[in-house]
Amino acid sequence: MSAPDFWGQNRDETNSIIEKLSSMKEELKGIKELKEKVASNLEMISLLEIERDHDIATSLEKEYPTLKETLEKENIHLLLSGPYDALPCILEVHSGAGGTEACDWAEMLYRMYLRYLEKTGRKVTLLDYQKGEEAGIKSVTIKVEGNYAYGYLKGEKGVHRLVRLSPFDSSNRRHTSFASIDVTPELDDTIEVDIDEKDLKIDVYRSTGAGGQGVNTTDSAVRITHLPTKIVVTCQNERSQIQNKEQALKMLKSKLYVLEQQKKEEEMASIKGEQQNIEFGSQSRSYVMHPYSMVKDHRTNYETSNVHAVLDGELDGFIESYLKGEK
Repeated sequence: MSAPDFWGQNRDETNSIIEKLSSMKEELKGIKELKEKVASNLEMISLLEIERDHDIATSLEKEYPTLKETLEKENIHLLLSGPYDALPCILEVHSGAGGTEACDWAEMLYRMYLRYLEKTGRKVTLLDYQKGEEAGIKSVTIKVEGNYAYGYLKGEKGVHRLVRLSPFDSSNRRHTSFASIDVTPELDDTIEVDIDEKDLKIDVYRSTGAGGQGVNTTDSAVRITHLPTKIVVTCQNERSQIQNKEQALKMLKSKLYVLEQQKKEEEMASIKGEQQNIEFGSQSRSYVMHPYSMVKDHRTNYETSNVHAVLDGELDGFIESYLKGEK
C-alpha cells in the first residue's frame, strides 16, 4: 500500500488489497489480545502461588470460560487453510419438491443464515430473490463478505431436510420438506475462466425482491444458463442490466472453476483408489420438530436438541465439527 502507484492501479485490485489488510489486522488483533490475557493470567497465578488472594482467584475463575472459548475459536480458525477459505462466497437456498411447504422451509433456512451472518458481523448483499406462489421462497442468492466467509460456510452445502407438523395442512399432519444449499467461493479476477458465448443462454426478466424493497423493478434482472453443464445463475440486485450480467457472469465463472477443480480431485482419487463421499445433492442435515426435537448433521454426527436455537442462527457447533472432520 505504500507503493507510489498503489492508488493509481485497478480499483478492484486496490479494494481487494485493502480488504485483505483489514482482515489480517483484525486477525492479528484477536491473537494479540488473547496472548496478553493469557500472559496476565499467568502472572496472577504466580502471585497466587506466593500468597492466596480470594479476589484474584475469583477473577481468574470467572474469566476462564470466556478465555477458553476464545482460544477454541482461534484453534478453529487455524483449520481454515483451504485455497478459497478466505474469499467471499455466494450462498444459494433452493426449495425442493413439495410446493408451499418446501418454499416455507427454504425461507426458514434463509432467515437462519441471515441471523447467523448478523451475529458474526459479516456483510450480506442480496443478489436474487424468487418468491413462492403462496408463501416462502423458491430460491434466494446472497453474497457474503468478511472473516473467511467461504471457509466457515462451505460445510452448509447439501440437502437440508425438515420434519414437522405442517402449518399448511388443515389436518395438522406431519410433513417432510427438502431444500438445497449451495455455497461457492467468489473468485477474484486473477483467475481466468474461458467461456464460449455460444454456450450461454441469457434471459432478461423483471426484478422482484422481498417486499419489493431495494430492487429495481425494470426488466433488468439477468438469468444465465451454461448449456454444457446446465448451471444457472441469476442476479437482479444491481441497477442496470449490464451490471447484473457482469455479476451473473462472475458467479458462473466461479462455479465453473470450482466444478473443474472437483473433477480433477475426483480423477486423482480414482487413480489412487480412494473412496470419496459424494457430497453434492446428498442429504447433509436433518431438522426434526416432531415427534421429537433434534438437528443432526449426517456427515459429522454432531447433533443438538435445541432446534429453535439453530433456526435462530446458532450454527457454530455444526460449522466447527465440519471443519474438524474435514481436517
